[in-house]
Amino acid sequence: MPPHVVSNLVVVALCVIALFAADWVRRRPRWRQVASSLWQRRSLSLCVLGLYATIGLLDSLAWTDAVSRHHPRSIVERLFPHDFRERSYSAPLAAREFYGGNPLRHPRRHLLGTDILGRDVLRQTLKGVRVALLVGGFTSLLVIPLALLFGMTGGYFGRRVDDAVVFAMSTLASMPDLLLLVALVMAMGRGTTQVCVALGVTSWVGFSRVVRGETLKLRELEYVTAARAMGASHTRILLRHILPNLLHLVVITFVLLFSGLVLSEAILSWLGLGIQGSWGQMIDQARDELARDPVIWWNLSAAATALFTLILSVNAVGDGLRDVLDPRTLRETP
Repeated sequence: MPPHVVSNLVVVALCVIALFAADWVRRRPRWRQVASSLWQRRSLSLCVLGLYATIGLLDSLAWTDAVSRHHPRSIVERLFPHDFRERSYSAPLAAREFYGGNPLRHPRRHLLGTDILGRDVLRQTLKGVRVALLVGGFTSLLVIPLALLFGMTGGYFGRRVDDAVVFAMSTLASMPDLLLLVALVMAMGRGTTQVCVALGVTSWVGFSRVVRGETLKLRELEYVTAARAMGASHTRILLRHILPNLLHLVVITFVLLFSGLVLSEAILSWLGLGIQGSWGQMIDQARDELARDPVIWWNLSAAATALFTLILSVNAVGDGLRDVLDPRTLRETP
């Protein structure tokens, strides 16, 4: 199956899951109240994240046509002409090339200018949204189940199981994250999947420690002891009584982990090991342009602004979720 067809199917599946999740929240008064409270607290940040998600989904829907028979173009790419390139740099809304002063092929149509290869910076910035969401979202879906598996089993069973979990976490924690990340990327390759797996391997330890500590506390509570006395299996206790009390940590960790993963990919791009088309790669390619005379500022500014806005919005939503879901915060609220 062609990659663009798989991408289209994934987008459809994500839309269906989002609809079911919205309906599930609407049918449950508690979660409906949580969603309403979060909207009141962080409506602007949620709108920004919705815009980013929309751009990422539109960039994932692609198909071929008469113009691009061998290279499927996404909806975002179709917002720009097929040959929307210049020979080299051009300033935002310029009519002539930055060097040489020759007329542009598309005068005053590059809202954020072009880079050294003549590519439209706005188009590159919009294309980077999909990469950032893929790195943050897909890697988080790898990290959270892995952290829950190790943290819950170690904290609940204790003894040798806990010793093995603590040994694995301590071993990974003793290694510098950046060096381990670079080594994994160099060993597995620089593809999107490989980078996401490498980020997942180096990111699950912190959340797993939190889950283990909470599980150690929850397993001693009365309702867990009662369930064990009534003959409930360990699997049922973990899924029915332990995991639901960790969901607020899962939601908050997903939001906060997202921003850290996106920044980690930007660091990899700075070292030349990032993903093709990411904002980190744009920043890496533009880092020497500030030394030119006159300064070429628009490439770095576009990528850095898009990255900063996404991280700020994600952190704001995470802070709002903490206020809404954390029982201790709710008790302290007047």
